[in-house]
Amino acid sequence: MYNYTLLERTLFFSSRFNFEKLKKEVDGKTILITGASSGIGKELAFRLANTTAHLILVARREDIMIAMKTEIEQASARVTVFPADLRNEEELKGLLGFLHGLTDGLDVVVSNAGISINRPIAESLERYHDFTRTMALNYFAPVQLLLSLIPVLAKKNGHIINVSTINALMVPVPYWAAYQASKTAFDTWLRSAEPELKIKNISVSTVYLPLVKTPMIEPTVAYQKSPAMSAVHVAEIIGHALYSKRKVYKPWWLIFGQWASVIFRAPLSFLIPKLIMKKERERGNV
Repeated sequence: MYNYTLLERTLFFSSRFNFEKLKKEVDGKTILITGASSGIGKELAFRLANTTAHLILVARREDIMIAMKTEIEQASARVTVFPADLRNEEELKGLLGFLHGLTDGLDVVVSNAGISINRPIAESLERYHDFTRTMALNYFAPVQLLLSLIPVLAKKNGHIINVSTINALMVPVPYWAAYQASKTAFDTWLRSAEPELKIKNISVSTVYLPLVKTPMIEPTVAYQKSPAMSAVHVAEIIGHALYSKRKVYKPWWLIFGQWASVIFRAPLSFLIPKLIMKKERERGNV
């Protein structure tokens, strides 16, 4: 179904996606999708095309979203395109102003926008901006967005869906310091806020993902042959979360990785530097 290899079919079980249940849940609702112009956000928008939801698509690439709007509105959903770089304070404020002005309010926020950086610390010494721009999009932007929208969502018994990473639940790995720190920061913030949101009748779902076949992973050569989830598959998992209100999705095998992160933390701290040293020697950097 998702053009998976045998290994990928084993690692990524098919979702229990039911379009009729999704349609019943979201018809007539207003759904904000950030990072909507490609990958997971784009596929989710198209999965919602045959509902009567109002989709608010947010990303930097307006031309792509306008083309999406044209195609999606040939079905039954209604689409509003709002181009914005969420790292830009003024553009984020503009988006919030628009959202607060919605006549019918807001029902769902799918926090999907993100940036990934794979870079050794040795190559980051003069690149502090890598950390500020990653934190700006992966942490500060969704926090600011939700702090402003919580009262709006509370009026509609709303739903927040966070598209996260399995790395937020496991021992950190080298070369991904900026990305892992930023994604873990927002994951921790949302898990901390969730009990308070619950008493306001706001549901929270978090989708912890391994590699996904999106443009985000293309610059990392090592990932081109690695097992990875289909963006369509992830969109269906989010669709399932929309109507089931399931609090957490994570791959079935992640629990073993979490156990290993705890049990083997000391051995890993000894082994990983040796592996890095070997890799650097192969590159001729040592």
